[in-house]
Amino acid sequence: MLAATVLAGCGPRGSAPLWPGSKYSEADKSKAMLRALDYIDHSSRLPKNFSTWGSDYLYCFYSIAVTADDAELRAAAKRLGAVYAKRWAKAQAMVPVNANPLQIAFLVFGWLPAELLGESDARIKPELIRAAARFSATDFLQFDPAREAPPSDIPEDCQHDSAQNPRGAKICKKCGRPLTMKTKYEVWMDALIDTYSGDRYGVQLGAPYREVIKWMPTMRPYLKRSETSEDNFIDTLYALTHVVYTLNDYDQHLLPRDLLPQEFAYLKDNLGEAIALHDPETMGEFLDALKSFGLNRSDEVIRTGITYLLDTQRPDGTWSAPGEKDIYTLYHSAWTGIDGLKDYRRQREGLSFPELRPLLDSMRQAQQ
Repeated sequence: MLAATVLAGCGPRGSAPLWPGSKYSEADKSKAMLRALDYIDHSSRLPKNFSTWGSDYLYCFYSIAVTADDAELRAAAKRLGAVYAKRWAKAQAMVPVNANPLQIAFLVFGWLPAELLGESDARIKPELIRAAARFSATDFLQFDPAREAPPSDIPEDCQHDSAQNPRGAKICKKCGRPLTMKTKYEVWMDALIDTYSGDRYGVQLGAPYREVIKWMPTMRPYLKRSETSEDNFIDTLYALTHVVYTLNDYDQHLLPRDLLPQEFAYLKDNLGEAIALHDPETMGEFLDALKSFGLNRSDEVIRTGITYLLDTQRPDGTWSAPGEKDIYTLYHSAWTGIDGLKDYRRQREGLSFPELRPLLDSMRQAQQ
């Protein structure tokens, strides 16, 4: 329980303003982050929530524990991470017989932080390696990044009956209703997350991360909100924040701005759109990504975003819309809110996979 800590305030940092003239103090920011973490804790306690989103909860606690500069927040996340890692290890000790790609990926996503939080994966990891090897890149990612860029002809699950349909299908095979296609940026984002997690954990999920990140030049130019549909714009934003996350080990390194100049510029130029969209969840990821390039509270764009988050947090600790019921939206808004507000412990520039630096340099040079 974090409630007592939250209600107790944040000690000697007290009334120090976040910057000269800020209406919020260091204590306000710390209290907001702890309130959000308390919500995530309560959400993850529910068995149904943890069985569905346990891997995400674990990575949330782990990433905050290793990246947050705020000692109280960091200690609370570490403590919670250890508790839920044990719960995960007990519940997810074996690979299901005839596990499908979604089940394998779910286990990889969860065991990556669980092992980092101290749980032994000595038994299950070899099983996961063997299980994953049975499937192709297309099985995991819905396309093969060794052969093509992220495509635009993969349908979303049918919104009427949740049926999965084959690539290129425009009509649901189950109910006959029209299907909506995923944007290429949504497909790319999912592939970035899957392959990063697989490479980082040592269980390849269909393809190596290198094969997915190499398509970045083909995803440019990134369109403004006024130049495309709102869905495509939002998917573009989330794809780019996940380019940042997967290249900097989810906030463990600073990224050189000159390595990703177009991505940095696009994120910085479009932060105001998260306010225009009334979307604090997106704002959290915006701020998180921009701080990964070295921006801080001395920059006006960061001050604008932090003020917006502190203005819009709900009493329950989330940054969700009134009446929101979706479990993922609720806890994820709390997570991205924390990441948007927190200061970082990271000290130096680096990459999650340093061997990719020549590839990224060549992509940057080719675009100049």
